[in-house]
Amino acid sequence: MAMNKNTVLAWATYIMMFIGLSLIALGAFRYNEVAGWGFASVGIGFFANAWVFNALKGRV
Repeated sequence: MAMNKNTVLAWATYIMMFIGLSLIALGAFRYNEVAGWGFASVGIGFFANAWVFNALKGRV
């Protein structure tokens, strides 16, 4: 299995989506204080980066 640039970006997108979901889940279910808002906002930032990586597939 050859890893070209689109495959690498696809894997990076999936990993970042998983990390973003886990951070949002930590913020929603684990931390009830102000720290939960921080975890959730960082998770949304991971989603934004994953969206950019997905948009770059085929263009780089």
